Amino acid sequence: MTGSSKPTKSFILGVAGGSGSGKTYFAKELQIALGNLATIVYQDNFYIDQSNRFDHDGGAVNFDHPESLDLKLLAQCLGELKQGESTKIPVYDFKTHTRSTQQLHVEPTKIVIVDGILIFHPDYLRDQFDEMIFFDTPESLRFERRLIRDVNERGRTPEGVRAQFLNQVKPMHDQFVDPSKVHATTIVKDLGDYHEYFDAYKEKLLKLAQL
Repeated sequence: MTGSSKPTKSFILGVAGGSGSGKTYFAKELQIALGNLATIVYQDNFYIDQSNRFDHDGGAVNFDHPESLDLKLLAQCLGELKQGESTKIPVYDFKTHTRSTQQLHVEPTKIVIVDGILIFHPDYLRDQFDEMIFFDTPESLRFERRLIRDVNERGRTPEGVRAQFLNQVKPMHDQFVDPSKVHATTIVKDLGDYHEYFDAYKEKLLKLAQL
């Protein structure tokens, strides 16, 4: 930045909910609607190196537990964006289960949308959000969406998806994800609410971006 221009300080919007809740679709659709005014930061980029523990898909590594993520680094990155500073976001390689040597250089935009299942769990991360949306979606629908996605897009077997959901996804959702919705400023409870909240947040964020 040059001259006396003020740095862009980002408004941080958290979008959380269980796996298959619709949060990522909402975040992506909102970013598209806002164009270059908004950037998405994904929780999944902040997985710690799991290469020494990973045995097979759905095995020893519990990707739905908070300790599998470097959430303090995520909070640090969001804090930098919030203050109008650029930040470097790690890239997790899901093929090798290591953190890539590459990093994403992210400049602050007026709006930063953060997507993740566990982003409302720790207080130090919640402190970075200006607003928080939680998608409270029924378990049966979340499982159905995850089953279709993992079988069709990730080459998984229905049996493997079901076992992982019951052994890891559901217990972690019940223990960590669902309780965090009490911190949300907005809770989207059913599909009928989706477009109402989408339109409302799009207009609100557009107005904020013009300030």
